[in-house]
Amino acid sequence: MNKLVINISNICYSYPGGKKVLDNLDLELFKGQKLGLVGPNGGGKTTLFYIIMGLLKPSSGSIEIFGQPVVNEKDFKKIRQKIGFLFQDSDDQLFSPTVLEDVAFGPLNLGKSKNEAIKTAQKTLEFLGLSGFEDRVTYKLSGGEKRLVSLATVLAMEPEILLLDEPTTGLDDTTRTRIMDLLTKLPITMIIISHEINFIEKTTDSIINLKNGKLLTDKEFYIHEHIHTHPYGSYPHRHVK
Repeated sequence: MNKLVINISNICYSYPGGKKVLDNLDLELFKGQKLGLVGPNGGGKTTLFYIIMGLLKPSSGSIEIFGQPVVNEKDFKKIRQKIGFLFQDSDDQLFSPTVLEDVAFGPLNLGKSKNEAIKTAQKTLEFLGLSGFEDRVTYKLSGGEKRLVSLATVLAMEPEILLLDEPTTGLDDTTRTRIMDLLTKLPITMIIISHEINFIEKTTDSIINLKNGKLLTDKEFYIHEHIHTHPYGSYPHRHVK
């Protein structure tokens, strides 16, 4: 059996104002597993990622990562070096003047020399098909380009676990397919949040649904895309079984 790398037990969290989004939630993630996470907007998916990274503190429950309990900022600071977190909004991830500086920032923080960090950054950009972007001004990139550079900043840190929050946001079909192929081949443990069912089915081994504060496995729910056209599609209407 693969090693348990994330073990979350009885986690509860409520938004300011009292709305509970995580209700005694349990989650196990094993080394090598690629897990898809779906659910309604505002249902707590991103909140769960924030809790795993120590950016939010649950009201109750326990978290173990790599076999060790993580409780305080000192604990989380250590594990953040091993977990790559792709934020939902790329502007939260990118802050340096140029692409190369942004992608090299993580390796530098991990103790690599400037030359080593630059080589790692260039190798990662090449891997993502972004060679030639090194001197591009970050804030002038398109939404899709920012998404790819954000992913590069995560992969450059050579993490053991990836937490990807809507990785295909703003990408065209060609780039989306490239990212899909890349994530399928990457031998890294990961959890992917996505509303794109076709994407998540092809990039993950199993899918869980966060609903009413708890996780349902793919044996407990069924996902399908519903596409239809009819002459009254622009007007309010009801579907009857």
